[in-house]
Amino acid sequence: MQGHPLTCVVTSLPGSDVIMQARSRHAQRETPQRPQAAPAVMASGVTGSVSVALHPLVILNISDHWIRMRSQEGRPVQVIGALIGRQEGRNIEVMNSFELLSHTVEENVVIDKEYYYTKEEQFKQVFKELEFLGWYTTGGPPDQSDIHVHKQVCEIIESPLFLKLNPMTKHTDLPVSVFESVIDIINGEATMLFAELTYTLATEEAERIGVDHVARMTATGSGENSTVAEHLIAQHSAIKMLHSRVKLILEYVKATETGEIPFNHEILREAYALCHCLPVLSTDKFKTDFYDQCNDVGLMTYLGTITKTCNTMNQFVNKFNILYDRQGLGRRMRGLFF
Repeated sequence: MQGHPLTCVVTSLPGSDVIMQARSRHAQRETPQRPQAAPAVMASGVTGSVSVALHPLVILNISDHWIRMRSQEGRPVQVIGALIGRQEGRNIEVMNSFELLSHTVEENVVIDKEYYYTKEEQFKQVFKELEFLGWYTTGGPPDQSDIHVHKQVCEIIESPLFLKLNPMTKHTDLPVSVFESVIDIINGEATMLFAELTYTLATEEAERIGVDHVARMTATGSGENSTVAEHLIAQHSAIKMLHSRVKLILEYVKATETGEIPFNHEILREAYALCHCLPVLSTDKFKTDFYDQCNDVGLMTYLGTITKTCNTMNQFVNKFNILYDRQGLGRRMRGLFF
């Protein structure tokens, strides 16, 4: 490729290297510098203000949430949810999570707070001892969009936690990071940043059994299919073969009805016998077993309701006795002064 004529003349003059260097510095001064994105995470070495214990159930919930949304959308998407657990002083235990609805307004993610309050009320009815601790999302390192969502969560709870899971990472380490928000002065302005926290995994007996079961049923790092995948593939192949055979028999019967092919009584008798091999669910025995099972399930439900009612009545009687004893003691004490 030929250079510009002026450039060729300049390079042929004495001291051309000095001229070219000056020209390069002048071009660098004239080139506009792109503004750098504001940092979202503080430098490492910042000591966290709380100690976090994370349960594996939270990680499983987030992974399940992301996989379901990816299957529905057909592409990797960012999911958002809430973290719940217990806090005692500076010790935080993240025990469970639930999904949140969000909308995109002018390229910014906005949390549906009405949906959050509804879900929080539902969870309070089941897990009365758990409280809202923060929120989670998926993706790479935290950025300004995460800070925008974190500010919305700060309107609900003071000093929330932020958990981010990267499902696309190739590292063997656990792709989970936990952050808390801090305020730092940058260029003379107060700016919200994330400070990464160290966390530990806390498991209960039921969680250990479940995680061990999942670890054995999922694929290993050698690239082999998991036990569940092999079982589903075998079932899919069997159902696919059955469907093709039934479809072939149906096409044959239709062809004999229309007269396209002659009748073969032996094949028709085999098809008739095959249809009668299928279980008929309208028999008296099926109805009896079905009603027995329904009655058993209903009886178990009623027993649970009766047990709960008896417990409530027992608590009521205990409270009534305590209140009656206090009133009787008050009357006796007043009688002493008369």
